[in-house]
Amino acid sequence: MRISRTLPIAAAVAVVGVLSLTAVPAQAAEYSSALKIKGVQYDAPGRDSNKCSGGNTKDEYLTIKNYSKTAKVNLKGYVVKDAAGNKFTFTKNHTLQPGDYIKLRGGRGTDSDAGNVVYRQNCNFIWNNDKDTIYFYKPGGARADVHAYTKKANDRDGNGYITYHG
Repeated sequence: MRISRTLPIAAAVAVVGVLSLTAVPAQAAEYSSALKIKGVQYDAPGRDSNKCSGGNTKDEYLTIKNYSKTAKVNLKGYVVKDAAGNKFTFTKNHTLQPGDYIKLRGGRGTDSDAGNVVYRQNCNFIWNNDKDTIYFYKPGGARADVHAYTKKANDRDGNGYITYHG
């Protein structure tokens, strides 16, 4: 008789254990990527000028960091978009070592892995100065990270920079 009473209890414990194991990944799915948005300089210092020569679009940037402790990650195929649908696709190989970061800058320039910079080769601003949403997608289209901001709620010191993941 003891065996028959303990089997239903053991089965119930096993089901609860399986349910709790499957619930954890579903909650963490949004941040399942090693690459995340570390921060954004959404409002370039000074008066906005999107001129390719003498403008300040290079001072608007998105910092993407590899938060993995062991994995190298290649940015090729990753996509950054804003709420209006403006997008940038990393078309070249840029491998981030564990803990490394890269700044995706506006304007034109020479990409440099050593200098941790990629240029969008576009002199138009991408991030709105009042509010926007930053979407970051993996090469297969799955979301790697997303952040919405408003100047009033998220930029308390008014310097145009917001930090997301430390």
